[in-house]
Amino acid sequence: QLTMSLNSSTHLNEENAQGAKRNTECLESLLQTPSSFQDNPLQQLQLASQEVLEKAKKSGRSKCPRCNSSRMFYCYTCFVPVETVPTTEIPTVKLPVKIDIIKHPNETDGKSTAVHAKLLAPDDVTIYKYPCIPEYGEKRHEIALIFPGPNSVSVKDIAFHLQKYTKKGVCASDDDCSREPLLKQAKIEPEEEKNPNECISSNRSEGTRLKKIIFIDSTWNQTNKIITDERLQGLLQIELKTRKTCFWRHQKGKPDTYLSTIEAIYYFLVDYHQEILKESYKGQYDNLLFFFSFMYTLIKDAKCCAGKE
Repeated sequence: QLTMSLNSSTHLNEENAQGAKRNTECLESLLQTPSSFQDNPLQQLQLASQEVLEKAKKSGRSKCPRCNSSRMFYCYTCFVPVETVPTTEIPTVKLPVKIDIIKHPNETDGKSTAVHAKLLAPDDVTIYKYPCIPEYGEKRHEIALIFPGPNSVSVKDIAFHLQKYTKKGVCASDDDCSREPLLKQAKIEPEEEKNPNECISSNRSEGTRLKKIIFIDSTWNQTNKIITDERLQGLLQIELKTRKTCFWRHQKGKPDTYLSTIEAIYYFLVDYHQEILKESYKGQYDNLLFFFSFMYTLIKDAKCCAGKE
C-alpha cells in the first residue's frame, strides 16, 4: 500500500507539474513577442494601466450608473462604465476626424465592439441605430465610408479621390429624405465648430478635406441593407486590406481581413495618421483597444487553460 501510495503520489505530482508547465507555457506564449502577426498582434500596444479592469473582473458584474442594469466593465446601452470602473481611470482618446457608427438594429448590443469607441473617444464618436442616420449628401466631399467593395480605395489614396468630390458635384437629390434622424448620442453635434483638429488634414496634406468617417456595425451578412441605403450612395469607400482580425467572434467563411468595428476604427486611424497626416505613429490611438485587448487576453487565457488551444 505504501508503494502504491508513493507511486500514486509521484504520478499525481508529475501530472500537476506537467499541467502547470502547460499553463505556464501557454501564458508565456500569450505574453511574449509573437512570432507572427496572428499570435498576439496586440502585445506591442501602448495602453493605459488596465488595473481598473483587473479589479472589476475580480469583483464581478456591477450596476450601470444610469439604467442600473447589471453589466461587466461597461454598459453597452448607455455607453458608460459600470460603478466599479471609475470614469477617471478610463483613458480618453482624441481623434483627428469625427466618426459615425451606423449600427444594424439586429446587432446584439452586448456583442458589439462599437461601444468601445464611444467610451474611449466620447467627443468624436456618434452611434446611430439604423435606419435613423444623418443625411450625408451635402458633405460627401469630406466624408468617407469604410467598407470593402469593387470601388473601394486604400487610405493612402484618400486625398487623390476626395479631390473629385467638389461641392458642385455633390448630389442633392435626396433632400426629401427624413431630416430628423434619432441620435443615440446627440451631444456631439454640432461638429464643425468643436474640434480645430478636424481641418488638420487639409492643413498638412494638400487636397485632403476629410472630416468624417462612417463605419457600419453589423454582421457581414446584415450589411447589405445598410450599404445599399440611398443616403450612403456616392460616398468615397475605403477598404482596409492589410490587417487581420483578432476578434474572438470572427465569422466563419469570411476573410480574416474582415475586422471588428473597433479594430477597423483603430487600424484606419493608424494608417490615416501615417499616410495622410504624414506623421510617425507613436501609439496615439492605441487606447482605443483598451477594452478589446483586455478581453482578448482574458479569452485567449481561458481557452488556453481549458486545453482548447
